[in-house]
Amino acid sequence: MKRLILFACVSTCLASAQANRPQANRPQPPTRSPHTPGYVHATQLPDGAIPPPGADGNFIIGPTHKPAPALAAFAAENHTLPNGRVVTFTMTSAESKLYPGIMRDPGTFGTPDPHNPAKLDVSTSHPAPWKRTVTVYIPSTYQPGSFSPFIVSQDGPDTMLFAALDALIPARRVPSQIAISIQNGGGDAQGSERGLEYDTMSGRYAEWVESEVLPRVEKEAGVRLTRDPDGRAATGGSSGAACALIMAWYHPELYHRVLSWSGTFVNQQWPWNPATPHGAWAFHESLIPKSLRKPIRIWMEVGDRDLYNPNSMLDNMHDWVLANERTARVLAAKHYHYQFVFAENAAHVDRPTREQLYPEALEYIWQGYRQ
Repeated sequence: MKRLILFACVSTCLASAQANRPQANRPQPPTRSPHTPGYVHATQLPDGAIPPPGADGNFIIGPTHKPAPALAAFAAENHTLPNGRVVTFTMTSAESKLYPGIMRDPGTFGTPDPHNPAKLDVSTSHPAPWKRTVTVYIPSTYQPGSFSPFIVSQDGPDTMLFAALDALIPARRVPSQIAISIQNGGGDAQGSERGLEYDTMSGRYAEWVESEVLPRVEKEAGVRLTRDPDGRAATGGSSGAACALIMAWYHPELYHRVLSWSGTFVNQQWPWNPATPHGAWAFHESLIPKSLRKPIRIWMEVGDRDLYNPNSMLDNMHDWVLANERTARVLAAKHYHYQFVFAENAAHVDRPTREQLYPEALEYIWQGYRQ
């Protein structure tokens, strides 16, 4: 099954997440300058240029975002994956011991606690079942019976990830690896299943993937997945990106590599937890600065028109650009291997920017890996 695998959803890789996000009354984010006082010092690249995949540090890319050659070929060839195959299966909440399922009533959000603006009270969340697909890309280079490196992607199916790997693996620009793209559990933000899974500051989601998803992947796809954390990566956009870092942060014995698009390193955790009262804002506020360096390699992107305070919580902890800038700063201070890209003319989880940078981002996070 090496040829003619068609993905009708290629133009909406994150559609399941985007469709569920509340859109009403959300102001247009302002355009931020990468040279704003307080932002990290970054290397300005010529328009159209991208950072070298082996370079740590901060970079600014220009406003023109042409697809990388690997992804341009994917579009030109009618979205086929000539160098791999895809397996899809379904999971339900009835099978899960860790996520029995919740949802927030449509058209509702929550109310900031009058005594604590960093805490959102949600009264319309209740138990509800979920059903989701898991889509697995298996490269033709996979040797049956061998233990493969892999990358876990949130808000699946991430066909752009599959296309990038399909081009990069034969060119030996990244290790041969399996991609596991997991659909979210529904809804968005506080009180939803997606928000519970992606925004909660704990190891639960990584534990769910480990105990419930990966065994099914091995069974359904007929593959074996490495137990070596250096051969495991996680990626996502928005809250899915926060989730990727959360997976590695709370379980560095499971994941060492993180790829983040417009990471939601903001105060969006629910239920409120006094151990991390500011949710993922804590990454740059306290967790990274006050912890010993973990064995995590991270690639991050944010756009100049990324989200800014898109809800009623006026807690000064809902600026996506600032959150990513501050994360880059504390990663540098702790001497992490990281690459941070500030993209001009780019919105939240910006598709043209992803098309331009995805291959380079994958090359960066897999630097140093030896199979």
